Amino acid sequence: MRTEPEREYLPHSSHWGSFRARPTPDGRIEVRPHELDPEPYDLIHNVTDAARHPTRIDRPYVRRGWLDGDRSTRRGRDTFVPVNWEHAVQLVADELARVYGGFGPEAVFGGSYGWASAGRFHHAQSQVHRFLNLYGGYVRGVTNYSLGAALVVVPHVVGQNGSMLHTSSTWSDLIGNCELFVGFGGIATKNAAVNAGGLVRHAARGAVRDMHAAGCRFVNVGPLRSDLPDVPAQWIACRPGTDTALMLSLAHELIATDRVDTAFLHTHTVGYERLRDYVTGAADGRPKSPEWASGICDVQASVIRELAAEMAAKRTFVSVAPALQRAEHGEQPVWMGIALAAMLGGIGLPGGGFSVGHGSMGNYGNHPNLLRNPPLPQGHNPCEAFIPVARIADMLLRPGEEFDFDGRRYTYPDIRLVYWAGGNPFHHHQDLFRLHEAFQRPETVVVHEPFWTATARHADIVLPVTMTIEREDIAAASNEPAMIAMRQIVPPYAEARDDYRIFTDIAARHGLGERLTEGRSPREWIEALYRDWRERVRELAPDTPAFAEFWERGSTAIPLDPAPRSWLDWYRADPEGRPLDTPSGRIELYSETVAGFGYDDCPGHPVWREPEEWPGSPHAHTYPFVLVANQPSGKLHSQLDMGATSMATKQRGRESVTMHPADAAVVGVNAGDAVRVRSRRGTSFLGVVTVSDGVRRGVVRVPTGAWFDPVFDQRTCVSGNPNSVTRDVGTSRLGQGSTGQLCLVAVEPWTGPLPRLTVRNPPETGPR
Repeated sequence: MRTEPEREYLPHSSHWGSFRARPTPDGRIEVRPHELDPEPYDLIHNVTDAARHPTRIDRPYVRRGWLDGDRSTRRGRDTFVPVNWEHAVQLVADELARVYGGFGPEAVFGGSYGWASAGRFHHAQSQVHRFLNLYGGYVRGVTNYSLGAALVVVPHVVGQNGSMLHTSSTWSDLIGNCELFVGFGGIATKNAAVNAGGLVRHAARGAVRDMHAAGCRFVNVGPLRSDLPDVPAQWIACRPGTDTALMLSLAHELIATDRVDTAFLHTHTVGYERLRDYVTGAADGRPKSPEWASGICDVQASVIRELAAEMAAKRTFVSVAPALQRAEHGEQPVWMGIALAAMLGGIGLPGGGFSVGHGSMGNYGNHPNLLRNPPLPQGHNPCEAFIPVARIADMLLRPGEEFDFDGRRYTYPDIRLVYWAGGNPFHHHQDLFRLHEAFQRPETVVVHEPFWTATARHADIVLPVTMTIEREDIAAASNEPAMIAMRQIVPPYAEARDDYRIFTDIAARHGLGERLTEGRSPREWIEALYRDWRERVRELAPDTPAFAEFWERGSTAIPLDPAPRSWLDWYRADPEGRPLDTPSGRIELYSETVAGFGYDDCPGHPVWREPEEWPGSPHAHTYPFVLVANQPSGKLHSQLDMGATSMATKQRGRESVTMHPADAAVVGVNAGDAVRVRSRRGTSFLGVVTVSDGVRRGVVRVPTGAWFDPVFDQRTCVSGNPNSVTRDVGTSRLGQGSTGQLCLVAVEPWTGPLPRLTVRNPPETGPR
């Protein structure tokens, strides 16, 4: 009997790691880590049974109500009618013609969040934007959910050229030079397991261990001990959302004990006097002393004083996790973290300074690219209308209303057509039942998706797209040492097509096909992107192979800057000759620009503002727990939530609700019990209890990313998505960032049978 020869493992890549894979006869995929990755993560195994999972979308579908003339009202709960590709393409082409012709690009929202693919060509966000630009543009989203507040406030403090969001201190600078690492929000290296564009080397865990081995002491400030898991660390379990108050008290102690580096402040900053007067209480009569902060943060004043003394005595690196700025007044901990690092005088010195990214994504701390990786040209978007990305529900629900953003006032556009390709807003966004209501308002929603996610179920026209393993591409991420050839592992599922082919077919209906494709097939585009990049790096890397050799080899080196970098070392060395591009040319601890905006929720220097929902608010009597909705360990965002690694983190198919043992006893539950988590908004979700003394009392921790599985009449998500209950408000009028990290909740036992999970099966479909 003849046996089929064993297939080779082909190279591929994803945001959570590069790998090699091959198909198996039973339709699964065997995966093994890429040889360039010294410490691979289990997330790569989520793809093993994804290609043929029951939630794959097998053909185009149209929402039944939309076909019958119901332009809204039943999105998310309607049934779907299968159609052929010819019919689906024509429906989309007709809608584009109708909306662009009747209302213009200001009526089209080009939705995408950029995480759909690690590939440089089949990058869904680039593809949909390039496509919509052919029609005159689209309303876009600016900033992002991860760093929305920081992306706006940081340029006011250190300028665009000084932003640590673009160039951070390298691990090689911190190892051996940093004596004390103070992590507000810890340094959760599980989050650094991903990098947009294709992670090659998982370096963060090893770097943290190397720092510890070289003598660095770590301090984890926050409600979760697991936020600094890789080395021994002092855990200061402050109340969630009170980090700014703690930083202000550390600053107060530095001033009171004459440990401020006034020489650095004099030569490199402006506005210290205004901040100092606020900290000491000279400006408002309320000193921000350790005793003051102790009552807010629930941290002993003696602990604050001891930490301030050690920070002043040692080369200290101040790290603020992005999670801190995904909360109300999220601009404040970032701004105050920079101020604290400036007062210590360590900015620009080896092992010292500040970061708002280490441990959050795989590129932070790595050596930077010497040249930009190859992008797919998107063309020009002439439409000026935009929203901060986390304000999508406001835009859909409040067309014509004004909103503030970064010093100016804008108006929400009236969106008739939402075109979404790449990303799942029913993961990223807050208060998902409100988002569900917002999605009822547009006249048409078109979604490209491989799976029946909640976003696909809220569409009128659903177009099935391929997974990365079903097509070819190249992966290249910022600060990664190699470009990876993404070879096709398996054929496309059923009738799934790649975004490029779909957009080409639609554009051809309007005579725009050639403008979109420029006469190139996907392989020709991939070769062209690689060839242009190779030409640009020729002087730096003359041995970079031609495409055919690269494709066969599976990878090639990306030139990186080999020198250790300390954030703003160039500015520290020559503040007059190489100023920051702030109005003063210096680090602005007080910003005249921000003060001039007149925002009461974000004045001209860092301040403590009580959140609407925190343990000190009146709502805490009814909702006594702070929900911390942090990043999951078993997946990236909500991607492949049904994968093997993701499912292994769940209990009974639902997310775990981690509680302190004493809190579980008060609620009357044990590990493994089902609970209902309720919010002030009348929304709730179901989860299963895990008990741990690694969360502080009064906190429940639930990871994000569960596929939204709503029971609408009860306003309950039965799969355990915490964004079912989070608040949909901006961080402030300045940044308008996401505030999904924290909110107040009540927890109660669920005594009945758990409702059936439906999200891991397709919705009801059938002929019209």
